[in-house]
Amino acid sequence: MVYARSESLPAGSLAAAHSHAFGQLSFAGEGVLTVATPTGSHVAPPRRAVWLPPGLVHEVTTSQPAEMRSLYIRADQDIFCPPRCLVLTVGPLARELILAAAALPPEYDEEGPDGRLVAVLLDQLATLPEAGFSLPWPADPQLAAVCRALAAAPDDVRPMETLAKNAGMTGRTLARRFQVETGLSFGKWRRRQRLLAALAHLEAGASVTAAGLESGYESASAFVAAFREAFGVTPGEFARGLRSGSNVTAGNHACSC
Repeated sequence: MVYARSESLPAGSLAAAHSHAFGQLSFAGEGVLTVATPTGSHVAPPRRAVWLPPGLVHEVTTSQPAEMRSLYIRADQDIFCPPRCLVLTVGPLARELILAAAALPPEYDEEGPDGRLVAVLLDQLATLPEAGFSLPWPADPQLAAVCRALAAAPDDVRPMETLAKNAGMTGRTLARRFQVETGLSFGKWRRRQRLLAALAHLEAGASVTAAGLESGYESASAFVAAFREAFGVTPGEFARGLRSGSNVTAGNHACSC
């Protein structure tokens, strides 16, 4: 039902684009995992996990060392197999169950104690809340060009109307098409993109002020307020959690950004 793999990933690692016949849950015990798919980018700080449905092409990168535990889950069970990519918040019980499952032998007894442990794990996975660490990507080439420009320069402060004009459309058209393609308003997508860019700066050791300014915030106080509203902790608390491996790497609510 479930197969596991444990990996210690060095800084700058890259697992090139690939897919699996099984669903995959990749848990970040330490460090930050970034998973790119054709439909978006998904970031898993410590105590978070990325779910990838069967057959979804993806690549995994790390900018700093990371400890990854991956569970490969058969699609023919009906307990836990979401149809889309998700970033999930992993609580203490689910974390211990993931670590225990990762230590099971490949041919464990599905009818014995090991199988019962896996069944409890799947039940727990089905209850995990979604975290706000995903950034959906539009398929439309014009919209994707706007997104690429903003991803390359998170501190770009040009208004939506200017970006739309450069892409050959009106601001109203951009806003409407963006909502349809990503499920987010353009403003919400932009706020989330900036926050996820700031996470990368914090992981690399940048100060709170530097991370905020490089991600497009006018001041450290504005960045701290936006970060806390989105993730339930301050950027400083988040950064300390990354360094210590503690669970203070975001609140347990979905991102409000």
